[in-house]
Amino acid sequence: MTTEESKKPIFRELQADDADPEITEISSLCFNCGEEGMTKLLLTKIPFYKEIILMSFECDHCGCKNNEVQSGEKIQEKGVLIHVSISSPKDLNRQVIKSDYATIKIPDIEFEIPPQSKRGEITNIEGILSRCIAGLEQDQPVRKALDPDSAEKIEAFVQVLVDMKKCEKPFTLIVDDPSGNSFVENLNAPLVDPALMITHFERNKEQNHLVGIYEEELKEIREEEEEEITNAVTGDNVTSESLADEVLHFGTNCPSCNAPCETNMKLTSIPFFKEVIIMATSCDACGHRTNEVKSGSGIAEKGVKITLRITDPIDLSRDVLKSETCSMSIPELDFEVGAGTLGGKFTTLEGLLSAMKDQLTGQNPLLCGDSATPVLKERMHEFSEKLDSIITAKTFGCRIVLDDPAGNSYLQNVYAPEADPEMEIVYYERTFEHNEELGLNDMKLENYAEND
Repeated sequence: MTTEESKKPIFRELQADDADPEITEISSLCFNCGEEGMTKLLLTKIPFYKEIILMSFECDHCGCKNNEVQSGEKIQEKGVLIHVSISSPKDLNRQVIKSDYATIKIPDIEFEIPPQSKRGEITNIEGILSRCIAGLEQDQPVRKALDPDSAEKIEAFVQVLVDMKKCEKPFTLIVDDPSGNSFVENLNAPLVDPALMITHFERNKEQNHLVGIYEEELKEIREEEEEEITNAVTGDNVTSESLADEVLHFGTNCPSCNAPCETNMKLTSIPFFKEVIIMATSCDACGHRTNEVKSGSGIAEKGVKITLRITDPIDLSRDVLKSETCSMSIPELDFEVGAGTLGGKFTTLEGLLSAMKDQLTGQNPLLCGDSATPVLKERMHEFSEKLDSIITAKTFGCRIVLDDPAGNSYLQNVYAPEADPEMEIVYYERTFEHNEELGLNDMKLENYAEND
């Protein structure tokens, strides 16, 4: 592979003027005649949705042809569990992105759609109910002839689903996706939606197997990553004394287009706080840039909640470290972003607010693109103007709240080592739910060397 070829995105959007899209040809066995055929692979992206793999097989010997589409979406680090309460016809119009691995549940009627029973799709909640009704009614004429009792029960259940489409009484719909790639629209965006609850979880062994990750492979991947970092840290030109002055480099893949690129890593110390590891990635193929911050000292004993009231333009230049486990809110705007939304960042308060605005208004087509409703676009425009007035120091008195159960977030105290009159820092004991999200409940701290 040449240098130019290695810089091309692996998954990219096809253009109308593409003369020769990148197609991979692989000799394959024809299951129809047993001779050798040819499979063509094309890796591309559906705009605003995800990466897909188009496969086309053709056998010149018997003429057998087959076409298939498979998801090329990256499996997220954690799974996602979404609870949404449906109480009005407006809720039925919530947009839903459902991956191949998602399980749809309606506990009120003990109904469940298992994973991989249907391909991933973009739809809404009414569409999910309609597909269920159509699927159950499909073979009803045959059932009525062969098994009248079962047909009668199914007909009664279909009526229950029809009543749900009319929203005659509230119900709850759950999307359980171990791949982490499913989504349900927030009707109050960018504000908090009281009817929508989203939590992230660590996958268990069975869920890893479902998404195609096996313990042996996962262990090998982690060992390779640890070895790369260890080699970078313990290289000939780097010693433990000079580590803080060195920028380390190791190969990785772009989180946007998956092309090979390089990540730079540096250990730095934040005054009056702790050591952190800053990692920055820049992709020559698609131009995507990202930076991430990891704590250099693990999870703290207690969680921390930091509240700052902005009273002066200089407050926006305060250094801030937001870890990937930290949520952020602005009570005066009734706005909140959950942990992991922006990842780990070490920047200024102005930079953090700007990054949050860019992600809300520029990177989510369901909020601001062609898929967004006029009402939502107007609401996003109003919110953007209010956020701009904070970023440009035209509005004072609002509070920025950072809540990190891992205790690894920090906001600069400009009065240090004296107390900051406009900043409140509260340390708290984590709840069971906090420890569950951080993976601490399953961590064995005593006699860990013994076999269970």
